[in-house]
Amino acid sequence: MLDVQLGELLGDTPAGVGEALDLVAGFDGALTHGFARLGEEASAALAALAGALAASPLGDRLGEAAEKVAAGSIGDEHLAALAGGRAALDGAVHDALLARLDTALGRARGAWAAAEDAGGPESRAGGAGESAGEPGSVPAGCRGWLRELAITGWRGVDHDLVSSSDQAIEALLAVPELRGLAVLLDGLAAELRASCPVATMDVVPARRWGDLWTRALLLSQQGAQKSAWHGAAEPVSGRLLILGADVHEHATVIRVQVHGILEPAGGAPSQLVRTSVAAAKVDTISGPSVWRLLSDHPVLMGALAGHLSLEVTDLPLLPGGDLVWHDDRAQAGEAADPFATARLQLATAEAPPTPPLDRHPVRIAEPVFLEGYTIDGRTLDLGGNTLPVALDRLPSCGPLTPELVSASSACIGLMRWDGGQWLLQPLAVQATVKKKPVTAHTGDWAMGPTDPKVVKAEAKAGDVVAVLRERAGRLLRK
Repeated sequence: MLDVQLGELLGDTPAGVGEALDLVAGFDGALTHGFARLGEEASAALAALAGALAASPLGDRLGEAAEKVAAGSIGDEHLAALAGGRAALDGAVHDALLARLDTALGRARGAWAAAEDAGGPESRAGGAGESAGEPGSVPAGCRGWLRELAITGWRGVDHDLVSSSDQAIEALLAVPELRGLAVLLDGLAAELRASCPVATMDVVPARRWGDLWTRALLLSQQGAQKSAWHGAAEPVSGRLLILGADVHEHATVIRVQVHGILEPAGGAPSQLVRTSVAAAKVDTISGPSVWRLLSDHPVLMGALAGHLSLEVTDLPLLPGGDLVWHDDRAQAGEAADPFATARLQLATAEAPPTPPLDRHPVRIAEPVFLEGYTIDGRTLDLGGNTLPVALDRLPSCGPLTPELVSASSACIGLMRWDGGQWLLQPLAVQATVKKKPVTAHTGDWAMGPTDPKVVKAEAKAGDVVAVLRERAGRLLRK
């Protein structure tokens, strides 16, 4: 059955996906060289994007924006329209790919319900980008910097232009509702700063920077922080069964996204959910030590390491399937083997809809369970169907290694779409090593490493987190 599902998924790419991505690439090419000096090819790329969406609700605005920008008149409303058009194309690709995946897996998915006040007078009050209690000048400063990036183009970015974002980022950080936008903008600025002067780069990551620019510009628009964009949270209670943890580690932050199945109290159908916790870090903290940064979440970390179920009470659940984690609203329950959960419940749990601004192909990360396959290098073979395995996504803070993945015959993972193809990111595997069964999960060391060699190496290196915290406390006391 699984080989049939995989074969259905890995068939031809859905119609129109290639053409839509070509239009996005054309826009990104124009953005690379800057809208202040649009040539014939770049102007044609903007016109093609507008033409592809002419019959959509964005059609008129996109057509006007493409003409104005090509003529040298670059206003915030024109950039917002172009960013909306680019996001709409990525959203269409996302929807087509996710529909193919759901069909192949036989997975039911909820529908997104738009908030009743979306775009209403309340969301328009106080000017562009403003929400209740939010000064209109705060997101306006963000839009101003993004406008300068678009006019200059990635190839023209230098240290002075990157530094001009500092004031806007600082202002965003001061408004709790805008901190997500602040982190996004800070990340883009950091990448640009590390690449300056961009003109000397052999290859510009135009697609990635185009994604970040587009999302930041849309998040800075009118009403973007309101529930109309993201949906209002509802409290849920029940039993949470963990499938696995996806670890995102960068030089300055560690984020663990836990995928699981929620069995709501009262007997409602089970549903796929996610929850995330994060902490700031420095680049000297890496490997198993990063788990110490998440010590404020002992219940969640304990459940990950001990393979336990969780009894949750009144946790906020967003319509997109994200649980807003509160450790004091959860209690560790009985042992719950993630592989048993995947075998018995993953096929029938309902998947959540995707929030509008998250409709992007690279954000697809759907839990799946595969078994009875073989792996040759980086390629999984199941019944003659092959699937690339994203070994580069394995975190360094857990026991899951490429060697264990290669020796495995069962896997809980995330189906992703990147670089024009489907990929499998392992979260947990069952393997045979030296004729003995071995099970490894990315979150097994959430309460500290269990491998004696790793424990010894950690002890020899010392507790980096404790040392840095002590030094930080000493500085604060001065």
